[in-house]
Amino acid sequence: MLIADKRFVASFDVDAQRTFSPLCPDELPVAGGDEIVDELNKQALFAGWRLGSKDAHSTNAAWVTDQPEQIGQGGTGLPNAPEFWPVHAVSGTLGFELLPGLPRPVDYDFFVWKGVETDLHPYGACYHDVAERMSTGVVEWLMARTISTVLVGGLATDYCVKATALQLVRQGFNTVLNLAACRGITEQSTAQAIEEMRESGVIIIEHSEALEQLK
Repeated sequence: MLIADKRFVASFDVDAQRTFSPLCPDELPVAGGDEIVDELNKQALFAGWRLGSKDAHSTNAAWVTDQPEQIGQGGTGLPNAPEFWPVHAVSGTLGFELLPGLPRPVDYDFFVWKGVETDLHPYGACYHDVAERMSTGVVEWLMARTISTVLVGGLATDYCVKATALQLVRQGFNTVLNLAACRGITEQSTAQAIEEMRESGVIIIEHSEALEQLK
């Protein structure tokens, strides 16, 4: 009976941006990343509230690299941006925009922009920093509305989606990951991420139709 009353259910579109899809092949495209919109919209129908987040980066962020062998590797020396990544999700560019078919940020009930500072590159949408001391307001917003269940989808499964789901479940929310509303970077890292989430208490479903069984 996790979603018996929509008033206590929120749907969370995590970083469902063009930058993480084949629509922006020169940024950080995730295979099939542009195919999740229908599922995100379907799962939102089971919720009374809809949240979203975006990466919002600078072209001169301290973690930026143009060396392919450094991508996704550590060594930045930055506690809140430990891995190198290429330029992506720059405000005002096409990659910064949400996937076609999703609401505008202003039409969500709550929205987060993360990674604005040049030395910050958080994966989870609940905190601005890796140590999880600087809240983005998501947790407090959910608690203020006595929301108990959060349905999660977005990009990518093995990074920002995983981090956000783990942050939510640690805060005591019934957290449901909709696999059809996500895509991961690699098969191996995605499988590992799903197992880590499952072991941490995240409920894993294959598609939005399975939400009917949770009513």
